[in-house]
Amino acid sequence: MDMDNQDMTLTNRQGHPISDNQNIRTVGNRGPSTLENYHYIEKISHFDRERIPERVVHARGAGAHGYFEAYGKVGNEPVANYTRAKLFQEAGKQTPVFVRFSTVVHGGHSPETLRDPRGFATKFYTEDGNWDLVGNNLKIFFIRDPLKFPDMVHAFKPDPVTNLSNPERMFDFVSNTPEATHMITFLFSPWGIPANYRQMQGSGVNTYKWVNQAGEAVLVKYHWQPLKQGMKNLTQQEAERIQAKNASHATQDLYEAIERGDYPEWELCVQILSDDEHPELDFDPLDPTKLWDHEQFPFLPVGKMVLNRNPENYFAEVEQSAFGTGVLVDGLDFSDDKLLQGRTFSYSDTQRHRVGTNYLQLPINAPRTRIATNQRDGQMAFVVDKAPGQNPHVNYEPSSLGGLKEAAPSGKEHEPAYQAKLVREKLSRTNDFGQAGDTYRSFEEWVREDLILNLAEALKVCKPHIQEKMLTHFTNADQDYGKRVSEALARAKATSEHLGSSSNKEGAELAEQAGKRSDGY
Repeated sequence: MDMDNQDMTLTNRQGHPISDNQNIRTVGNRGPSTLENYHYIEKISHFDRERIPERVVHARGAGAHGYFEAYGKVGNEPVANYTRAKLFQEAGKQTPVFVRFSTVVHGGHSPETLRDPRGFATKFYTEDGNWDLVGNNLKIFFIRDPLKFPDMVHAFKPDPVTNLSNPERMFDFVSNTPEATHMITFLFSPWGIPANYRQMQGSGVNTYKWVNQAGEAVLVKYHWQPLKQGMKNLTQQEAERIQAKNASHATQDLYEAIERGDYPEWELCVQILSDDEHPELDFDPLDPTKLWDHEQFPFLPVGKMVLNRNPENYFAEVEQSAFGTGVLVDGLDFSDDKLLQGRTFSYSDTQRHRVGTNYLQLPINAPRTRIATNQRDGQMAFVVDKAPGQNPHVNYEPSSLGGLKEAAPSGKEHEPAYQAKLVREKLSRTNDFGQAGDTYRSFEEWVREDLILNLAEALKVCKPHIQEKMLTHFTNADQDYGKRVSEALARAKATSEHLGSSSNKEGAELAEQAGKRSDGY
């Protein structure tokens, strides 16, 4: 290795210079992606293995069992018009579920009051096998291309030298990622700290498809709306008061509510668009940094979920539960959303590394239906996935010696068509600031005040050029937004020397000054 080489060119682990670290290669700029994205696969595969055994993201979590009850309709229409997925077809049909709630960036023993998106992952144990709906409490995300996911998490995680969280690292990344402005606007408002897991919404974030019996598809987004328990968020000051008393308040709240019979409920709603590019919109409906206007594309109820049973063992059920965006049942499908397609590889790859090759044999992850595969062996295999009467000597297909057979099609195959070059490009309609401005203007004044205060407090430790970039983003979203953050930042006490956030620095100084000196013993 040439350790004296001062060349700052980014390369992959093979030493290949990387000329585009922003976009995976796709068929046209809307996707789909292709499996030969070597740089992405190398990058995300390494990223998935960065922590042993704690999850790289979503490490801190709580979970519960329950059921999903279908309405048999989507809004006022028969659900069969749009999807042939069996769990939705019959009004009153119940499907067992397990839900894991989590924080995203922070470690397994971090306080549940920290500003962070919250994971909302639901495993449906359907008659056709498992369906995992993996999302967050917020309906959008920071990035739209999966190639940036490791960089994003690295920037949000603690400094690799000091092991301290430092907002300058995060804002360094997002100041160079303008599509993150919308998510930052939500995250630094009270929406960034839900009061607990019961009283927060959920979203699939990405765009999926529903497919009906005729093979016709529509684009859908999923949303969990709290029912009887309502929805509540915290200001920074409220969160700090709670954290002083309880670092696990959300886990305790969920567990105790279920134990006393106060079962939390959510209604599952979908938004539906036709499966095309929608040139009439000023954004691409596949862009996960964007909301679909709920007045133009209403939330249509399809069922409700009730959580009514706590886990018997945290490690066996909550910690070892494993989710993946690629776990879909017949009648559900992927859109060409690049971030979704990247997550679909990454999530299941992570689980094989974190829990083990045979993680799907664990009771919490195993489907509640018959399993018959030709997959064999691997670490911790304790059952053979074979059908009754299957020839045990045949672990391949096709075979005429008593092996497994392919299933009959349940409906016409959905066959999207493409005619585009294989390129590395952003989506054509980025519109990085329009919805961020809409969201800012939709906030009540007390929410805007909290947002401005939180942003100024975090930005004041950042270098001036990072502050200026962020102010430009906020101003591009809304003139008043940028002006108020600028004024609040000017009032905030400048911090030229810092390790981590200003509040962390204050805490360290208080600890040094407080207490009584004592002699050794």
